[in-house]
Amino acid sequence: MTAAEKRPVLVATEVDDITADMVITELNRRSVPVVRLNPADIGADLTVSARFGTCPVPVTGQVRTLSRTTDLAQLRAVYWRRPVWPTFQHLGDDDARFAAAQVRYGLGGTLYALDSALWVNHPLRNAAADYKPAQLAVAQKFGLTVPPTLVTNDPDEARGFIAAHGQVIYKTLRWTPYERDGVPVTGWAEPVTAAEIDDGVRVAPHLFQGRVDKVADLRVLVVGRQVFAVRIDSGLLDWRKDYSALSYTVVDLPDRLGKTLLAYLDHFGLASGSFDLAVDRAGDYWWLELNPNGQWGWLEENTGLKMSVAFADLLTRGDGP
Repeated sequence: MTAAEKRPVLVATEVDDITADMVITELNRRSVPVVRLNPADIGADLTVSARFGTCPVPVTGQVRTLSRTTDLAQLRAVYWRRPVWPTFQHLGDDDARFAAAQVRYGLGGTLYALDSALWVNHPLRNAAADYKPAQLAVAQKFGLTVPPTLVTNDPDEARGFIAAHGQVIYKTLRWTPYERDGVPVTGWAEPVTAAEIDDGVRVAPHLFQGRVDKVADLRVLVVGRQVFAVRIDSGLLDWRKDYSALSYTVVDLPDRLGKTLLAYLDHFGLASGSFDLAVDRAGDYWWLELNPNGQWGWLEENTGLKMSVAFADLLTRGDGP
Protein backbone atom coordinates (compact mmCIF):
# COMPACT_ATOMS: atom_id res chain seq x y z
CA MET A 1 0.00 0.00 0.00
CA THR A 2 1.41 3.39 -1.02
CA ALA A 3 1.67 6.36 1.34
CA ALA A 4 -1.32 7.97 -0.40
CA GLU A 5 -3.39 4.81 0.05
CA LYS A 6 -2.60 4.78 3.78
CA ARG A 7 -4.09 8.23 4.30
CA PRO A 8 -7.30 7.83 6.30
CA VAL A 9 -10.81 9.15 5.78
CA LEU A 10 -12.30 10.80 8.87
CA VAL A 11 -16.04 10.22 9.39
CA ALA A 12 -17.66 12.57 11.91
CA THR A 13 -21.11 11.37 12.93
CA GLU A 14 -23.36 10.24 15.75
CA VAL A 15 -23.25 6.75 17.24
CA ASP A 16 -26.21 5.23 15.36
CA ASP A 17 -25.93 6.41 11.78
CA ILE A 18 -26.90 3.67 9.33
CA THR A 19 -26.15 5.90 6.35
CA ALA A 20 -22.57 6.52 7.50
CA ASP A 21 -22.24 2.78 8.19
CA MET A 22 -23.07 2.07 4.54
CA VAL A 23 -20.24 4.31 3.35
CA ILE A 24 -17.78 2.99 5.94
CA THR A 25 -18.57 -0.59 4.89
CA GLU A 26 -17.73 0.32 1.30
CA LEU A 27 -14.50 2.05 2.36
CA ASN A 28 -13.54 -1.00 4.43
CA ARG A 29 -14.14 -3.22 1.40
CA ARG A 30 -11.55 -1.12 -0.44
CA SER A 31 -9.12 -1.29 2.52
CA VAL A 32 -9.29 2.50 2.93
CA PRO A 33 -8.35 3.43 6.52
CA VAL A 34 -11.28 5.03 8.37
CA VAL A 35 -11.35 7.02 11.60
CA ARG A 36 -14.81 7.56 13.06
CA LEU A 37 -15.44 10.13 15.76
CA ASN A 38 -18.27 11.99 17.42
CA PRO A 39 -17.56 15.33 19.14
CA ALA A 40 -19.88 14.29 22.00
CA ASP A 41 -17.20 11.76 23.02
CA ILE A 42 -14.70 14.51 23.92
CA GLY A 43 -12.73 13.55 27.00
CA ALA A 44 -11.15 10.18 27.67
CA ASP A 45 -12.77 8.70 24.53
CA LEU A 46 -11.72 11.53 22.20
CA THR A 47 -8.64 13.75 22.41
CA VAL A 48 -7.37 16.46 20.10
CA SER A 49 -3.95 18.13 20.06
CA ALA A 50 -3.17 20.68 17.36
CA ARG A 51 -0.29 23.10 16.78
CA PHE A 52 -0.29 26.28 14.73
CA GLY A 53 2.59 28.50 13.67
CA THR A 54 5.28 25.95 14.57
CA CYS A 55 5.68 23.98 11.33
CA PRO A 56 5.64 24.44 7.54
CA VAL A 57 2.01 23.35 7.23
CA PRO A 58 -0.72 25.54 8.78
CA VAL A 59 -2.10 22.81 11.07
CA THR A 60 -0.39 19.80 12.57
CA GLY A 61 -1.48 17.46 15.31
CA GLN A 62 -3.55 14.42 16.13
CA VAL A 63 -6.99 13.24 17.04
CA ARG A 64 -7.19 10.12 19.18
CA THR A 65 -10.18 7.85 19.68
CA LEU A 66 -10.30 4.63 21.68
CA SER A 67 -9.17 2.68 18.61
CA ARG A 68 -7.28 5.12 16.36
CA THR A 69 -4.63 7.83 16.44
CA THR A 70 -4.69 10.03 13.35
CA ASP A 71 -2.31 12.65 12.01
CA LEU A 72 -4.50 15.59 11.02
CA ALA A 73 -2.20 16.60 8.17
CA GLN A 74 -2.52 13.13 6.61
CA LEU A 75 -6.30 13.03 6.23
CA ARG A 76 -7.37 12.48 2.63
CA ALA A 77 -11.04 13.36 3.21
CA VAL A 78 -13.56 14.27 5.91
CA TYR A 79 -17.13 12.96 5.70
CA TRP A 80 -19.12 15.32 7.93
CA ARG A 81 -22.35 13.43 8.47
CA ARG A 82 -24.35 14.01 11.64
CA PRO A 83 -21.96 14.68 14.51
CA VAL A 84 -23.40 15.49 17.92
CA TRP A 85 -21.85 18.17 20.10
CA PRO A 86 -21.52 17.54 23.86
CA THR A 87 -23.97 19.18 26.27
CA PHE A 88 -22.15 18.43 29.56
CA GLN A 89 -25.34 17.73 31.49
CA HIS A 90 -23.31 16.81 34.57
CA LEU A 91 -22.12 20.44 34.83
CA GLY A 92 -23.95 23.54 35.98
CA ASP A 93 -25.60 25.66 33.30
CA ASP A 94 -22.82 28.25 33.02
CA ASP A 95 -20.03 25.67 33.05
CA ALA A 96 -21.87 23.54 30.51
CA ARG A 97 -22.30 26.48 28.12
CA PHE A 98 -18.64 27.39 28.54
CA ALA A 99 -17.37 23.83 27.96
CA ALA A 100 -19.67 23.29 24.96
CA ALA A 101 -18.40 26.49 23.34
CA GLN A 102 -14.77 25.46 23.89
CA VAL A 103 -15.40 22.10 22.19
CA ARG A 104 -17.23 23.64 19.23
CA TYR A 105 -14.60 26.29 18.66
CA GLY A 106 -11.60 24.18 19.73
CA LEU A 107 -12.19 20.73 18.26
CA GLY A 108 -14.53 22.09 15.58
CA GLY A 109 -12.26 25.01 14.74
CA THR A 110 -9.24 22.72 14.42
CA LEU A 111 -11.04 20.37 12.04
CA TYR A 112 -12.54 23.25 10.06
CA ALA A 113 -9.01 24.60 9.50
CA LEU A 114 -7.96 21.49 7.58
CA ASP A 115 -7.80 22.59 3.95
CA SER A 116 -5.71 19.81 2.37
CA ALA A 117 -8.46 17.18 2.68
CA LEU A 118 -11.66 16.86 0.68
CA TRP A 119 -14.69 17.86 2.74
CA VAL A 120 -18.07 16.22 2.15
CA ASN A 121 -19.23 18.77 3.14
CA HIS A 122 -17.39 21.43 5.08
CA PRO A 123 -19.78 22.35 7.94
CA LEU A 124 -19.37 26.08 7.41
CA ARG A 125 -20.37 25.66 3.76
CA ASN A 126 -23.28 23.44 4.82
CA ALA A 127 -24.42 26.20 7.16
CA ALA A 128 -24.20 28.89 4.48
CA ALA A 129 -26.29 26.78 2.10
CA ASP A 130 -28.91 25.87 4.72
CA TYR A 131 -30.83 29.17 4.79
CA LYS A 132 -34.08 28.73 2.83
CA PRO A 133 -34.42 32.41 1.78
CA ALA A 134 -30.87 32.31 0.36
CA GLN A 135 -31.68 29.01 -1.38
CA LEU A 136 -34.73 30.54 -3.06
CA ALA A 137 -32.77 33.54 -4.31
CA VAL A 138 -29.94 31.38 -5.69
CA ALA A 139 -32.43 28.98 -7.31
CA GLN A 140 -34.05 31.85 -9.19
CA LYS A 141 -30.63 33.21 -10.13
CA PHE A 142 -29.83 29.86 -11.77
CA GLY A 143 -33.08 29.82 -13.72
CA LEU A 144 -34.97 27.26 -11.64
CA THR A 145 -38.73 27.74 -11.25
CA VAL A 146 -39.45 28.95 -7.72
CA PRO A 147 -42.99 28.92 -6.26
CA PRO A 148 -44.27 32.33 -5.09
CA THR A 149 -42.93 32.64 -1.55
CA LEU A 150 -43.31 35.12 1.29
CA VAL A 151 -41.15 35.27 4.41
CA THR A 152 -42.73 37.60 6.94
CA ASN A 153 -43.73 38.21 10.53
CA ASP A 154 -46.44 40.68 9.45
CA PRO A 155 -49.93 39.11 9.73
CA ASP A 156 -51.44 41.53 7.20
CA GLU A 157 -48.75 40.66 4.65
CA ALA A 158 -49.43 36.97 5.23
CA ARG A 159 -53.21 37.36 4.79
CA GLY A 160 -52.70 39.39 1.63
CA PHE A 161 -50.35 36.78 0.19
CA ILE A 162 -52.83 33.98 0.87
CA ALA A 163 -55.68 36.01 -0.69
CA ALA A 164 -53.56 36.62 -3.80
CA HIS A 165 -52.38 33.04 -4.29
CA GLY A 166 -55.30 30.95 -3.07
CA GLN A 167 -53.81 27.62 -2.06
CA VAL A 168 -50.84 28.36 0.20
CA ILE A 169 -48.74 26.19 2.48
CA TYR A 170 -46.69 27.00 5.56
CA LYS A 171 -43.18 25.55 5.93
CA THR A 172 -40.68 25.89 8.73
CA LEU A 173 -37.57 27.92 7.96
CA ARG A 174 -35.46 25.53 9.99
CA TRP A 175 -36.14 22.13 11.52
CA THR A 176 -35.61 22.20 15.29
CA PRO A 177 -36.28 19.60 18.00
CA TYR A 178 -39.73 20.31 19.40
CA GLU A 179 -42.01 18.67 21.95
CA ARG A 180 -45.65 19.29 22.82
CA ASP A 181 -46.79 17.82 26.13
CA GLY A 182 -43.66 15.68 26.13
CA VAL A 183 -44.35 14.23 22.68
CA PRO A 184 -41.87 14.99 19.84
CA VAL A 185 -43.54 16.73 16.90
CA THR A 186 -42.30 17.65 13.45
CA GLY A 187 -43.20 20.69 11.38
CA TRP A 188 -44.57 19.29 8.12
CA ALA A 189 -45.54 21.41 5.15
CA GLU A 190 -49.22 22.18 5.80
CA PRO A 191 -51.99 24.14 4.05
CA VAL A 192 -52.81 27.47 5.68
CA THR A 193 -55.77 29.83 5.30
CA ALA A 194 -56.06 33.56 5.92
CA ALA A 195 -58.42 32.84 8.84
CA GLU A 196 -55.66 30.94 10.64
CA ILE A 197 -53.29 33.92 10.63
CA ASP A 198 -53.26 35.77 13.93
CA ASP A 199 -50.91 38.06 15.84
CA GLY A 200 -48.76 35.08 16.82
CA VAL A 201 -47.13 35.46 13.41
CA ARG A 202 -45.40 38.59 14.73
CA VAL A 203 -43.19 36.52 17.06
CA ALA A 204 -40.90 35.27 14.27
CA PRO A 205 -40.63 35.16 10.46
CA HIS A 206 -42.79 32.51 8.78
CA LEU A 207 -42.44 31.01 5.30
CA PHE A 208 -45.61 30.94 3.18
CA GLN A 209 -45.53 29.45 -0.30
CA GLY A 210 -47.95 29.05 -3.16
CA ARG A 211 -48.90 25.39 -3.47
CA VAL A 212 -47.56 23.64 -6.56
CA ASP A 213 -50.14 21.52 -8.39
CA LYS A 214 -47.78 18.58 -8.33
CA VAL A 215 -48.21 14.98 -9.40
CA ALA A 216 -44.97 13.72 -7.86
CA ASP A 217 -41.84 14.73 -5.98
CA LEU A 218 -38.25 14.33 -7.02
CA ARG A 219 -35.32 13.71 -4.70
CA VAL A 220 -31.99 14.32 -6.44
CA LEU A 221 -28.76 13.31 -4.70
CA VAL A 222 -25.53 14.71 -6.12
CA VAL A 223 -22.25 13.09 -5.07
CA GLY A 224 -19.23 14.75 -6.62
CA ARG A 225 -20.36 14.92 -10.25
CA GLN A 226 -22.68 11.91 -10.09
CA VAL A 227 -26.41 12.66 -10.15
CA PHE A 228 -29.01 10.22 -8.78
CA ALA A 229 -32.65 11.19 -9.40
CA VAL A 230 -35.60 9.35 -7.85
CA ARG A 231 -39.26 10.14 -8.51
CA ILE A 232 -41.40 9.74 -5.38
CA ASP A 233 -45.12 9.10 -5.87
CA SER A 234 -47.30 9.37 -2.80
CA GLY A 235 -50.32 11.65 -3.23
CA LEU A 236 -49.14 13.46 -0.08
CA LEU A 237 -48.44 17.16 0.25
CA ASP A 238 -45.36 16.31 2.33
CA TRP A 239 -44.08 12.83 1.46
CA ARG A 240 -42.01 12.65 4.66
CA LYS A 241 -45.22 12.10 6.65
CA ASP A 242 -45.65 8.45 5.63
CA TYR A 243 -42.77 6.51 4.12
CA SER A 244 -44.99 3.43 3.79
CA ALA A 245 -47.11 5.30 1.22
CA LEU A 246 -44.19 6.03 -1.11
CA SER A 247 -43.26 4.40 -4.39
CA TYR A 248 -39.97 5.05 -6.15
CA THR A 249 -38.89 5.28 -9.77
CA VAL A 250 -35.33 5.95 -10.91
CA VAL A 251 -35.42 8.68 -13.57
CA ASP A 252 -32.99 10.60 -15.76
CA LEU A 253 -32.94 14.36 -15.35
CA PRO A 254 -32.99 16.65 -18.36
CA ASP A 255 -29.36 17.48 -19.12
CA ARG A 256 -29.85 21.18 -18.49
CA LEU A 257 -31.48 20.60 -15.10
CA GLY A 258 -28.68 18.26 -14.00
CA LYS A 259 -26.03 20.80 -14.97
CA THR A 260 -27.94 23.54 -13.14
CA LEU A 261 -28.01 21.53 -9.91
CA LEU A 262 -24.26 20.89 -10.20
CA ALA A 263 -23.69 24.61 -10.68
CA TYR A 264 -25.90 25.29 -7.66
CA LEU A 265 -23.69 23.12 -5.44
CA ASP A 266 -20.57 24.74 -6.91
CA HIS A 267 -21.97 28.14 -5.93
CA PHE A 268 -21.92 27.08 -2.28
CA GLY A 269 -18.71 25.04 -2.54
CA LEU A 270 -20.45 21.76 -1.73
CA ALA A 271 -19.31 18.31 -2.84
CA SER A 272 -22.73 16.77 -2.22
CA GLY A 273 -26.33 17.72 -1.60
CA SER A 274 -29.91 16.44 -1.70
CA PHE A 275 -32.39 18.48 -3.74
CA ASP A 276 -36.17 18.34 -3.45
CA LEU A 277 -38.17 19.29 -6.54
CA ALA A 278 -41.86 19.01 -7.43
CA VAL A 279 -43.15 17.75 -10.79
CA ASP A 280 -46.37 19.38 -12.00
CA ARG A 281 -49.03 18.06 -14.38
CA ALA A 282 -47.21 19.52 -17.38
CA GLY A 283 -44.03 17.69 -16.40
CA ASP A 284 -42.24 20.87 -15.34
CA TYR A 285 -39.90 20.98 -12.35
CA TRP A 286 -40.35 23.34 -9.39
CA TRP A 287 -37.68 24.17 -6.86
CA LEU A 288 -38.49 23.26 -3.26
CA GLU A 289 -35.22 23.12 -1.30
CA LEU A 290 -31.71 21.80 -0.83
CA ASN A 291 -30.61 19.74 2.13
CA PRO A 292 -26.81 20.03 2.08
CA ASN A 293 -26.49 16.96 4.31
CA GLY A 294 -29.66 15.04 3.57
CA GLN A 295 -30.54 11.41 4.19
CA TRP A 296 -30.26 9.02 1.24
CA GLY A 297 -29.72 5.55 2.67
CA TRP A 298 -33.38 4.55 2.38
CA LEU A 299 -33.35 5.50 -1.30
CA GLU A 300 -30.44 3.16 -2.00
CA GLU A 301 -32.26 0.37 -0.18
CA ASN A 302 -35.45 0.94 -2.21
CA THR A 303 -33.92 1.55 -5.63
CA GLY A 304 -30.59 -0.27 -5.70
CA LEU A 305 -28.80 2.90 -6.79
CA LYS A 306 -25.13 2.72 -5.77
CA MET A 307 -25.11 5.89 -3.70
CA SER A 308 -22.79 4.57 -0.99
CA VAL A 309 -20.35 3.47 -3.69
CA ALA A 310 -20.40 7.01 -5.11
CA PHE A 311 -19.58 8.46 -1.68
CA ALA A 312 -16.80 5.92 -1.18
CA ASP A 313 -15.40 6.75 -4.62
CA LEU A 314 -15.35 10.45 -3.78
CA LEU A 315 -13.81 10.00 -0.32
CA THR A 316 -11.23 7.53 -1.60
CA ARG A 317 -10.00 9.98 -4.23
CA GLY A 318 -9.77 12.67 -1.58
CA ASP A 319 -9.48 15.47 -4.13
CA GLY A 320 -8.84 18.42 -1.84
CA PRO A 321 -9.45 22.09 -2.69
